[in-house]
Amino acid sequence: MKLPALWLACLLAAGVALADVVPQAPGPLLMAAAVLLLLGLILLTQDFRLPAWVAALLAWGLLGAAAAQLESRARPANHVLRLLQSPDSALAEALDLPLRWQGVLRSDPVRLPWGVRYEVELTFVELQGRHESVSGGLRIHYYFDPDAARPPALPAVRAGDRIEALVRARPVRNYGNPGAFDARAHFDRIGIHLNATLRSPELLQRLESPPPSMAHRFARLRGIMLERVESIFADQPRLAATARAILFGDRSFVDHELTEAFQRTATYHVLVLSGLHVAALALLVWWLGRTSHLGLPAITLVTLAALGFFVALVEDRPPIERAALMAALVVLARLLFRKVELLNTIGLAALLLLLARPSALADPSFQLSFLATGMIGALGLPWIEQTSAPYRRALLELTDVTRDGAHSPRAAQFRLDLRSLAGWLALRLPRPLASHADRLFVLPCRVAFRLWELLVLSTAIQVGMMGLMADYFHRVPLIGPLVNMPASLLAGLALPVGYLALALGAIWEGLGAIAYPVCRWVLGALVALVEWCAGWPGTSYRLPDPPAWVLLGFFVALALLAVAAHARLRAARPLSRAWQWAAVVPLTVFVVLLLTHPFSPRLTAGALEATVLDVGQGDAIFIATPEGRTLLVDAGGMFASRRGGYRTAPDTGEQIVSPYLWSRGLKRLDAVALTHAHQDHMEGLYAILDNFAVGELWIGRAVEQPAFGALLAHAAARRVPVVVRRRGDVFPWGGMTVFVLWPESSEPAPAVSNNDSLVLRLEYGRHAFLLCGDIERDVEQELVRRGDPLDADLLKVPHHGSRTSANREFVAAVTPQVAVLSLGANNPFGHPHTEVLRTLSDPALRLFRTDRHGAVSVFSDGTTLRAHPFWPAATAQ
Repeated sequence: MKLPALWLACLLAAGVALADVVPQAPGPLLMAAAVLLLLGLILLTQDFRLPAWVAALLAWGLLGAAAAQLESRARPANHVLRLLQSPDSALAEALDLPLRWQGVLRSDPVRLPWGVRYEVELTFVELQGRHESVSGGLRIHYYFDPDAARPPALPAVRAGDRIEALVRARPVRNYGNPGAFDARAHFDRIGIHLNATLRSPELLQRLESPPPSMAHRFARLRGIMLERVESIFADQPRLAATARAILFGDRSFVDHELTEAFQRTATYHVLVLSGLHVAALALLVWWLGRTSHLGLPAITLVTLAALGFFVALVEDRPPIERAALMAALVVLARLLFRKVELLNTIGLAALLLLLARPSALADPSFQLSFLATGMIGALGLPWIEQTSAPYRRALLELTDVTRDGAHSPRAAQFRLDLRSLAGWLALRLPRPLASHADRLFVLPCRVAFRLWELLVLSTAIQVGMMGLMADYFHRVPLIGPLVNMPASLLAGLALPVGYLALALGAIWEGLGAIAYPVCRWVLGALVALVEWCAGWPGTSYRLPDPPAWVLLGFFVALALLAVAAHARLRAARPLSRAWQWAAVVPLTVFVVLLLTHPFSPRLTAGALEATVLDVGQGDAIFIATPEGRTLLVDAGGMFASRRGGYRTAPDTGEQIVSPYLWSRGLKRLDAVALTHAHQDHMEGLYAILDNFAVGELWIGRAVEQPAFGALLAHAAARRVPVVVRRRGDVFPWGGMTVFVLWPESSEPAPAVSNNDSLVLRLEYGRHAFLLCGDIERDVEQELVRRGDPLDADLLKVPHHGSRTSANREFVAAVTPQVAVLSLGANNPFGHPHTEVLRTLSDPALRLFRTDRHGAVSVFSDGTTLRAHPFWPAATAQ
């Protein structure tokens, strides 16, 4: 069988993916796998090869399902997640209180632009005066201004130290919206299960600690080297951030604008430690070994040691483990004089990693890493072999006529043509140069062929990853193949140059001073290239979620193209080229479907919909009208989410609201409304204006505030007209009628006020929805006094349930059937207030909370009303 490890890895991955639907326990699955393997061995001895392979492949599928089930049951009984899920656990009841947690620091404290981060392997927690054994990972943040005149004195702790911290820890929480990123699963994969904020450095203390383990010694070395990078680039923080990312996988200091530039140009992978970095390191060590005239066994040993050292030193481990394992397999194959088949090597690496950690299959970085490398082996190398490789090999020993017969007819003719040109040029050159005329052609041709091969590899990777990029990141960078060539070369050069500079500086500062400018130049060129290309218009655009059948068809067509490309390598038949072109046709169709997304949004026809999204402590409400028009009211935001240009909290517009809209198949919003210019309503609108074609921006009362002016300028730059809505406006829109109940004045206000919120009443048939922004008691009473039409079936409770809003007279005038509180879980403001909850405690009223129910959708067809939350297991209070 061709590529046996690849086939086994595919079946193992299929078993892992289907583990949840397999009814059997791991024991019977392992027994069945053993029986099938034995059956396959018996069939193989009888020379029944095809049935033997079928039995073996099925066995590996069952083995994958068993491995996934065993991993899911492997958590110890004292793991924090198991304790929190236990109904009789004292930890679950005490988690709302600050507790004393003990554990071992996994790494040195990580200095961040806004403070410091500690990652702790938990060992004990103090409950009711007793130390209870626990396990799991705790991440602690301490926020302060590192540039302050007198920064706080932090505890002197290092990786491997035992510490005790008095903090209020919370489990990692997902946002309860369709299309939301699974943060809980992501942090679980990296071993983080609880988050906490340290209120004061005095609340974290070092305990008596044993000597650090080898892993902790590597973590300490990483901390020292990160500090060294900071000192080298002290006057160039953006280069320091790029160096930390490329050399150690620490992207904490890469600011939002630079991250966006790398994403727009499809070069973000150079900031993520991957096969590019491992290959650069392995090639450097191998080259140094060859130039030092070491024997092959010694070079192999040194290269393997360097790979192991690199894996132990850096962060962002999964893609590095994959790449290092593949590099080790290639190096060992060279030692054993075995031909390396890249796809088989990829399969073997995947096989080993999935057996060790089956849950890695669900990790996007695992999928993207193997897919990128797979595209090199499946398409890139065959295309190179079919185009430039024969001519590049023909350049070797060009003047040796006896070698012409070893090449294909076209390559042999290419050699003849080059020799003729060289002979013609030799007659016109001075005698000392005439004997080297052939080199004037060989070198440019060799460079041109290598550049062509880089372009082919980059194109193969970009085409292959297009499906997952659209599904996970909703982005198609159009200039990816073009920018990736120079960016990959610079990034591949930055890693060996950077480590060499650090090593020389550690030996003697004078040697480091020679290497530091080279490192600065390489990183500076990389950043300048990416930022320049990101500024080109139309370099990247965003896409909704592709339908599942489009993704499936895309990958099937991609697989057919790969099979055709390899078939042509093995077949010398005229039809072989036609096979590839035949496979290109369906692939092109699915690529066009991915890029254009010519599908209608997933909306309920003939119904008015309001979905109050879970955006934490903020507001974002999606409206779909009976005629299919769409309106977004606010887009959330988080207070103090930026410090010095760096994000300390998610961008709600980019990471929460946009994924929801993309999950509905939306590329355009007919209108976006801003109720008022507080950050928890406005901040996310920047990303919405960037990611979607917006028809209009509705505002109420303008405000003389820089942030509000910046939003209007952002809208103007994207040619989005601004429409001022004020009290008394009544207009039909998309099959519903819109009543603007507030604000009364459209004159610019000197400061932002909750009581200037835009209040909208949406009416369709017998039902109405009332969206109140953050109005407070004064405006509520004024609306009641004036006798405005306040009756509504859905009430978006004003101001997140603050005690200043939702007074009894106002709620009585609205008489809602459904009320929704939009608020953050465990928010520091005490929302919702108990008085508001009492006001909304009418048994006839269904009350939903986004912190408990996730997104809440309410639908009306004009006669009937229905409401359902994203988390149906939670009951409406």
